[in-house]
Amino acid sequence: MLSDNQTNQEFQHTLTAETSISGVGIHSGQTVNIVLKPADPNTGIVFQRVDLEGKPTVKADVDNVIETNRSTTIEANGARVSTIEHLMAALVGCGVDNVLIEIDGVEIPILDGSSAPFVEIINKVGVKKQDAVKVYYTLQHNITFVDEGKKVEMVALPYHEYRVNTLIDFNSPVLGTQHASMKHISEFQEEIASSRTFCFFHELEFLIQNNLIKGGDINNAIVVVDKPVSDEQVQRISKVFQKEDVKVNEGGILNNLDLRFPNEPARHKLLDVIGDLALVGFPFKAHIIASRPGHASNVEFARKIKEHIKKNKHRQQVPQYDPNKPAVYDVHAIEKKLPHRYPFLLIDKVIEMTEKHVIAIKNVTYNEGFFQGHFPGNCVMPGVLQVEALAQAGGILCIPDDPDHDYDTYFLKVDNCKFKNKVVPGDTLILKMELMNPVRRGICEMKGTIFVGEKIVAEADLVAQIVKKPKVRV
Repeated sequence: MLSDNQTNQEFQHTLTAETSISGVGIHSGQTVNIVLKPADPNTGIVFQRVDLEGKPTVKADVDNVIETNRSTTIEANGARVSTIEHLMAALVGCGVDNVLIEIDGVEIPILDGSSAPFVEIINKVGVKKQDAVKVYYTLQHNITFVDEGKKVEMVALPYHEYRVNTLIDFNSPVLGTQHASMKHISEFQEEIASSRTFCFFHELEFLIQNNLIKGGDINNAIVVVDKPVSDEQVQRISKVFQKEDVKVNEGGILNNLDLRFPNEPARHKLLDVIGDLALVGFPFKAHIIASRPGHASNVEFARKIKEHIKKNKHRQQVPQYDPNKPAVYDVHAIEKKLPHRYPFLLIDKVIEMTEKHVIAIKNVTYNEGFFQGHFPGNCVMPGVLQVEALAQAGGILCIPDDPDHDYDTYFLKVDNCKFKNKVVPGDTLILKMELMNPVRRGICEMKGTIFVGEKIVAEADLVAQIVKKPKVRV
């Protein structure tokens, strides 16, 4: 069972309007246009290649990652999109859960090498709350990833917020060992987003010789010079980038580029961690500590976190039941709202209720009348009565407050009903009903789940109608 800080529900968000930006892909050298559009709840982050036949889509998910060499690339349905990490980090940092990203090329533009331009266009149109709950998942235990060959160590610790610490150490006399931290995602826009990517001068020469950074520019990356270079080498770089003033400053940074932060490289690695871990596909909270992270290790770490969440997801849906807390509705208050009476009143109390969901309790004892015939010597609560108990919990949520109590509820439909474990005497049923859509014309669409302890024993989608009783004429 989860404590209060292990289950955190907020609302999902999307953009208030579409927004766009254009730029050059650092590896492809192609000018690319991207348009960010609002998307429905539970869409997630989806890329759409509008330049390809059929305009195929690919969801930003770790399962779709196909390459992590110097950037993160995803592919599905014949659609490939690369260098997504800076945009992904911006979406996380701005709190955007659902967005459709139209792109007319293979690579997200590099722009200035940071997330700041993406944050700017998102803030220009703004973010709006959606009518859908956002459930954050937390960890049951520490999750670690180690790559001894690359000296990478990453750990995710159970934590009530999203916190990230990074360390980089390239054995570079210029960079040294750097640390960066983000205590809360709210710090991202001011403290992390503008941190630019970086590379070393000797790497730059190799990339140019192998035609791997066709869209590179000395102004969209920090170039670190930590080994002696000749004037001829600098001139060659100057010619490639068509710049006349290329030089190495005293701090070992090419072209006298002023750092935005003393530890900007470490902050950018933190930015990459946020962008890559967004591919987990589930909102989660944890304290991430990453030593010498890179895209390949980030993605493998994301796979482990996703696997953990999927394995324990059902446990985090278990409502907390503290019998010491007073009920929202006791059985007498329930009788005043529901038309059901003995022996067909199947909920004992309501422990939690919001506009969107209700949680009720049913204590199952040997004295239940149905156990006399279902089944003698092997007492099992009938599944249809479990569904009826769910429906009654839903009635508490949906029936209007009315001093005359003139409403009845009627089943219209039950879908996706599954019974996963037996219910026997001594069990305490935790009945959770969630509205799937707002109530319209008395029609209530709800998702119901029954828990015993941490086990799901039954679940179903229910549709009911709230009907006002006709007035009896005397």
